[in-house]
Amino acid sequence: MWAFIKQLKISRRSIRSVNVSPFACFLILVPTLVFGQSIANLQRAGNGPMPESILSTRVFVFTDYTFTEKEINTLHAGLVKTGIDAVGYTQADKLFAGADITQAFVKYLQNREVGNLVFAFKNNAGYELMISPLVVVESNTLTIPADVWKTQHRLLDEALMILYRTALAGRRKQNLLINEVPEIDLMIPVFTGNRNELFAYDLKVDYLAVQKFGNEKMDSELEEIMKSYPFKYKLVDANLPETELRKQGSAYLLRHIHTRGPAAKQLLGYDLSKGESALVSVTYPNGQEQIKTIAADVEVHKFYVRHIEFGHVFLGPKWDADTTWQQALKNFIKGLRNEMKVN
Repeated sequence: MWAFIKQLKISRRSIRSVNVSPFACFLILVPTLVFGQSIANLQRAGNGPMPESILSTRVFVFTDYTFTEKEINTLHAGLVKTGIDAVGYTQADKLFAGADITQAFVKYLQNREVGNLVFAFKNNAGYELMISPLVVVESNTLTIPADVWKTQHRLLDEALMILYRTALAGRRKQNLLINEVPEIDLMIPVFTGNRNELFAYDLKVDYLAVQKFGNEKMDSELEEIMKSYPFKYKLVDANLPETELRKQGSAYLLRHIHTRGPAAKQLLGYDLSKGESALVSVTYPNGQEQIKTIAADVEVHKFYVRHIEFGHVFLGPKWDADTTWQQALKNFIKGLRNEMKVN
């Protein structure tokens, strides 16, 4: 369920004004397992130069989910002072929550003609700011250059001052009419088809494609769990294009999201009460339905099915996310069997 690619062809549209060598990038694999791995890969990037287009193109900002509204306002004020046109803000873990999610963000960013990405994180040492060109490969996989501009300081204001001095060194402000109020937590349209809180009854006759992880142990676990799936399915390599899956007879694709519970529910279009400290999920640890309460800041896994050709999404009638991908998949299959009355 990793979105792999074989060749690193850079989409011209995605890097119009950014001069980035494809060999100077590493892939941010579209994760459906551990979003932390992608954020960690991003943070492990080396120190690089400030993008030359930083004061002439739009940027989108991804922050640590622990950022307060006050911190975002401070961050935005610093970017405006520098001359950086930040057109939107959301949490970084949403960007890496799953293959469908990342691809939806890529499409959104390209449609808004975003040229650079700003990442802002908090850690024990203070605040870390990173700036990278938006680079997208042909299969809508987001990539990050192996070296990105970054700075860190105990105080956010001081980190922003370093950014200010670096960006204006040898560059002049070209962005006009910058919005002085940050657009916070924009809703990104994730799905192109209809969203359904039920199971697709066509699964009784149509094949479900299930992408392997590319990890021997995990693929073995996946194969074993899928034996309880009551209908027709195919285990397929993750690098097969969806058009090829359709040619091979699969009408549906099993998908997976992994992030904090509230973020997962928001991305999948569920109503969410602001400030909920915990989420209630249905689980089947011993084959029997149980209610499980999961803290809001805990990462969860949630499976769903998407129609390959039309993009219709089927989430199931109950929120069945869980803290491991294995149990989340078991929950999904057991819920499907119950709903379709399969013994």
